[in-house]
Amino acid sequence: MPLTLPDKLPAIDLLKEEQIFVMDASRAHEQDIRPLRIVVLNLMPLKITTETDLVRILSNTPLQLEISFMKVKAHTSKNTPIEHMQAFYKDFEVLRHEKFDGMIITGAPVEHLEYEDVNYWDEITDIFSWARTHVTSTLYICWAAQAGLYYHYGVPKYALDEKMFGIFPQKPLVPTLPIFRGFDDLFNMPHSRHTELRREDIIKVPELTLIAESDESGVGIVMARGGREFFITGHSEYAPNTLDTEYKRDLGKGLPIHKPHNYYTNDDPSMPPLVTWRAHGTLLFTNWLNYYVYQETPFNLDDIH
Repeated sequence: MPLTLPDKLPAIDLLKEEQIFVMDASRAHEQDIRPLRIVVLNLMPLKITTETDLVRILSNTPLQLEISFMKVKAHTSKNTPIEHMQAFYKDFEVLRHEKFDGMIITGAPVEHLEYEDVNYWDEITDIFSWARTHVTSTLYICWAAQAGLYYHYGVPKYALDEKMFGIFPQKPLVPTLPIFRGFDDLFNMPHSRHTELRREDIIKVPELTLIAESDESGVGIVMARGGREFFITGHSEYAPNTLDTEYKRDLGKGLPIHKPHNYYTNDDPSMPPLVTWRAHGTLLFTNWLNYYVYQETPFNLDDIH
């Protein structure tokens, strides 16, 4: 089944070029199917890139999905045209009375700040609380994973001496969980962050289960509330060239940055990336949609609580 996306969303044409089947809202309304409603709170600066990455990875499922995009009112995007934001994004206040089968909250470039110093902290914590009663299952990604664990469970973050940057193998710690169905003993995940969570803080919280970790990059995935919340410290949704773009951008700005680990062919930045995470990334999102959203969500969305 295709994804149902807002009419004229740029990702539609980009993904059709990749032979990915997507459908705009006008056509979808002609079908007598109740799609799963997924809302994306996109906090990343390059919103069109993030939209495309997420839509690409969500498209590999037989389920029909209706995708909506949410934004926080307290922050104005400087890297995305205002016309795009007005056309495709709705403020949380507009959506707060609606319910959704699933939600994805992205990372944000605010790791250098204490949580309470983020200018939209009050609003985003309101969203975190709202999601618990208005969404069947929520994926928190990268900074959002750290922020969600801090807000809900008091888990702190720690600054790293150098950026965790590259592709790192993760080990499923509870391989029988449905989220890991079809997984190998190890799976790769891109990381790009300046802060970390620590195992000892996770395991002392009874409500949390550490379900994937890495000898190199540490805490990988944390699960809570029986799968109604997943906190993912990396970026399984990243496109092949995302880390390359980030690396060369920072080099061009003269910022301290090392080559992304385990990324380039022969570890040579002049060579193309060697993509080793996409299959498991797709499977991670597909398993989440199937086992923690579709299998658990009520037919009547008003019954979510």
